Amino acid sequence: MPAAAFEVRDQLGQIVIDNPPHNLFSQGLIADLRTAAEQAAVSGARAVLLRAEGDAFSAGAEVSIFTGLDEAEAEALMTAALSLITAIEGIPVPTLALVQGRCFAGALEVALACDLIWASAGTLIGQLEAVIGAFPFAGGTQRLASRIGAARTAEMVYGASIRPAEELAAWGLVSHVTAPERLLEEGRSFAMQLAAGPTLAHQATKRILRAWRSAGVPAADQMTLSEGPRVILSNDLQNGVESLQRSGPGHATFANL
Repeated sequence: MPAAAFEVRDQLGQIVIDNPPHNLFSQGLIADLRTAAEQAAVSGARAVLLRAEGDAFSAGAEVSIFTGLDEAEAEALMTAALSLITAIEGIPVPTLALVQGRCFAGALEVALACDLIWASAGTLIGQLEAVIGAFPFAGGTQRLASRIGAARTAEMVYGASIRPAEELAAWGLVSHVTAPERLLEEGRSFAMQLAAGPTLAHQATKRILRAWRSAGVPAADQMTLSEGPRVILSNDLQNGVESLQRSGPGHATFANL
């Protein structure tokens, strides 16, 4: 049975990690997650939820994956880790990570590959690689910095600090904190709203944000110019304008993929 799997229902995709007891990132889980992300990218889902079974999202890597490697094997592990992140980022529709309990090291890097991170109250989050003499091998440093700035990222990565979701929500890393018993229900409900939304416009927003993270406002402006005409001419926008004029806001339905 895979340690992570993808399913789609009612236009909402779900990537579910299930590698008990701690959802540790083994080489098998890394490979299964990449497969699930690649399936999500071509599934026709209009939004994707990434979550984990159990009391904790993940305590991070199974550290034995770093021992006894030669140079070629170390390079292959790095390539596998980064290709997992780019596969998740390559999902063309909005992605929402739901984290609970603990979300450490490589698990945080996986969550950072999603557009949004929601957490249950009391969740502990950290980029802990320095504890074993490492740094975030799957791009966590730069992806943290794009959300919370270089100084706070340096503090988290250098210090291998563990911080509550509530504090990281104030920093801008986590966008929503809710009661543990409501995380899945509220997260799925919000993801369903995204799935029912204007998919072409959401895809454009995702590409613009990615361009901004990579090369700043000028690159994002160029992406805006590139994406704008396609969205303006889409049935979604034309139908949305007609619905607004006829019935006011909140009544439009969107069909484009």
